[in-house]
Amino acid sequence: MSRSIIVLPDDTSKPILDAIAQAQRSIRVKMFIFSDPQLLDAVVAARHRGVDVRIMLNPERRDGEKENADIRKKLTEGGVHVLDSNPEFDVTHEKSMVIDDAIAFIQSLNWETKNVTETRDYAIVTSHKHEVDEVAHCFDADWDRKKFDGGDGSHLIWCVGNGRQRLGKLIDSSKHSLWLQNERYQDPTIIEHLIRAHARGVTIHIMARPPHTLKKEKLIEGVSGLRCLQDLGVKIHKLRHIKLHAKLILADDARAIVGSINLAPGSFDSRRELAIQVDDEHIIHRIKKTLESDWANSHPLDLSDAALLAELEDYDPNVKEDLAISVGKHHK
Repeated sequence: MSRSIIVLPDDTSKPILDAIAQAQRSIRVKMFIFSDPQLLDAVVAARHRGVDVRIMLNPERRDGEKENADIRKKLTEGGVHVLDSNPEFDVTHEKSMVIDDAIAFIQSLNWETKNVTETRDYAIVTSHKHEVDEVAHCFDADWDRKKFDGGDGSHLIWCVGNGRQRLGKLIDSSKHSLWLQNERYQDPTIIEHLIRAHARGVTIHIMARPPHTLKKEKLIEGVSGLRCLQDLGVKIHKLRHIKLHAKLILADDARAIVGSINLAPGSFDSRRELAIQVDDEHIIHRIKKTLESDWANSHPLDLSDAALLAELEDYDPNVKEDLAISVGKHHK
């Protein structure tokens, strides 16, 4: 099959490790966080057997936290060519791999052990030449610090670039159903498109993470967007059996977007992100089956004033002001 899907943690890291082990000429990896020892050993082993391995790592988060320093040292000691991601972007959040200019992995998962063992994540594997070439060309442009522009005719979904437009177009095209799994629902334009979809009768199922997992400075837009949707009758759940890290939209059980893009302004406007839209029947079937299972293992996210106060008062002392909450704990 020219495209396939990896569902984490169900499928484990084996498909990724197998692809690395089968590489003969080149491996390009662009990663936000890389720390998993198995994946480290795999790319070092590839380099030792003569494969040209180049890895771009995000140097630090916007708050200055450097999460890839140790792995960069180990990769360099193993002979792997390592470079910081393109400084043109606040953060490089893209998670991708190209093997032998023939296969591309477009992922939501970081190469952290928890992302292959504990979190709901996805990766699309494609051998469509135009898609593989696009991922490779962007990698080379970022490596060489040159401009990359997929343009309006891009086969893939890029940020900064066509991300907000392409996600909005998928939402607008939906006729009867939308399923979303994402950590963050903060972009007002995407929220607007979801509200319009609901208004024209589309049934929307949203899976999100609890508010206390958001950064304090993102609570206002993160919670407010979800509350607007919930007030309109949109069902919003949180998973019980697994942590949510996916970035996925499924429209009409027929078309899906999978990748690294959080539904937040920063992801669209200042980060390097990558996603892909797919309509392959076997992939859509697997996605729908996974979503239905996750929904069955979830429960409604309580976004009432009282619940938010109980959850967030110790986490954010300013929560009453930030979210304009007027009730006290005794109202819970």
